Amino acid sequence: MAVVGVCEDDVALRGVLVAALKGAGHEVISTSTGEQAVRQLGKDSGVQVCVLDIGLPDADGRDVCLALRAAGQPAPVLFLTALGAVHERLAGFHAGGDDYLTKPFAVSELLVRLDALARRGTTPVASETGLRLDAGKHAITFGAQEVRLSPTEFRLFATIAGRDGEVVRRGTLVAAGWPDGAMVSDNTLDSYIRRLRTKLEGIEAPVGIETVRGVGYTLR
Repeated sequence: MAVVGVCEDDVALRGVLVAALKGAGHEVISTSTGEQAVRQLGKDSGVQVCVLDIGLPDADGRDVCLALRAAGQPAPVLFLTALGAVHERLAGFHAGGDDYLTKPFAVSELLVRLDALARRGTTPVASETGLRLDAGKHAITFGAQEVRLSPTEFRLFATIAGRDGEVVRRGTLVAAGWPDGAMVSDNTLDSYIRRLRTKLEGIEAPVGIETVRGVGYTLR
């Protein structure tokens, strides 16, 4: 049995999910917005697997997943969405998701998939930067200071921050920041990274984005 974090804004569906999960013996932390999910399903919540709706009222669920990863939450994530196109599924995986269910779905299938994800376990993520990511506002805060990012900037930074200390390859960043199949030049990615560096300096962030020549970027 596992601690399951659920973020679903549809009241009826959320009720069905919570009842089914509790009936299967799981403990549930239930939320309805991206802001609540980032606040309540973080690394200290005890959550072992997450169910995130992509179409939340205040944020894209994929951005919520990125924010959770950047905050140090390694729990496997299963996305729920009304969108079933291949590029939408790929975007979910690039955002750090582990599985995907398209609505409508059978609750019994969701339970089986969650059990498989919970058994898989997690890889610990280190995140002691003091930075907080707001997926709804696409913002980074440090102390009392806040800076807004574009959606692409947010996804790029969250992807780098979510792999604290690791080098994130350029191709991984392009896949996270732009739609599948988009033509993104090296200069375009470099330009976004320069903007992110400037914004981090503007809030006196304790970390910066370091270039690993010929490979990608890392947080230092």
